[in-house]
Amino acid sequence: MRKVIVAFQGEHGAYSEEAVYQHFPRDTETLPCHSLKEIFEAIESGRATHGMLPIENSTAGSINQSYDLLLEYDLKIWAEVILRVRHCLLANPGTTIEQIRRVRSHPQALAQCERYIASHNFEPVSFYDTAGSARELAENPQPDMAAIASRLAGEMYGLQVLDSDIEDLRFNYTRFFVLSTEDPPRTDHSKTSVVFATRHVPRALYTWENLPSGTSTSPSSNRAPGAISRGTICFTWISRDTGRNRAVKKPCWAFCATRPSSKCWARIPPRRCRRNPITATSEHLIKTK
Repeated sequence: MRKVIVAFQGEHGAYSEEAVYQHFPRDTETLPCHSLKEIFEAIESGRATHGMLPIENSTAGSINQSYDLLLEYDLKIWAEVILRVRHCLLANPGTTIEQIRRVRSHPQALAQCERYIASHNFEPVSFYDTAGSARELAENPQPDMAAIASRLAGEMYGLQVLDSDIEDLRFNYTRFFVLSTEDPPRTDHSKTSVVFATRHVPRALYTWENLPSGTSTSPSSNRAPGAISRGTICFTWISRDTGRNRAVKKPCWAFCATRPSSKCWARIPPRRCRRNPITATSEHLIKTK
């Protein structure tokens, strides 16, 4: 059995790594990547067995590059992980909150803690990564500087938590897909996803929205990666509950056949096993006439 190595974007202590340990055992080996694309490359090259890919955040919305990469690479979606994002104020050991004058983190984390920062009259300092800001503070201690990052980052870099749950909105969740080249086990509680493309013409998407029973759409992901700038194609993701013994490919063909005028293609992840609640897919390309 291959050793499990999970690739994620960011430095050690990133929220993506927290998602890894939420789904996998705590002793799982992780592989930091500089970009989302590198996650896919690490899996395909064999440097990692799995990847933890952020898909969307409840406050920031969909991560469009992730959807682009899912179309570009032929990987399976094994699981869906929902992570509650809890921002912490981290500082060097012995520092008190009264000493803090500046706070450093990724711009998105700073924006999500804007009211907290303003209430303490901290000066926000942008940095390329939340976990990276914690590592930088640990390597170069500054008595008036704090970092906003995960509790995991504080533990990894020996920083103390001055305050926790400092985000302005408590409903702050990030959804991740667990990726792999292997086929996932099938379960009684499964999902199938379809991403389809239509011509950029009036009522094209409306024609497709008369979906089969049991189907849910992902409106936040309705976009045309790479093609929308040319004004020719619109991509849409939909998901449908499918059980262990339900046929997948045939109903999807029938679904597409009911819309022959769309002249579209559909990329079908035929099975997503729900473990967390989960998704696991293997992609196939089908076309309508």
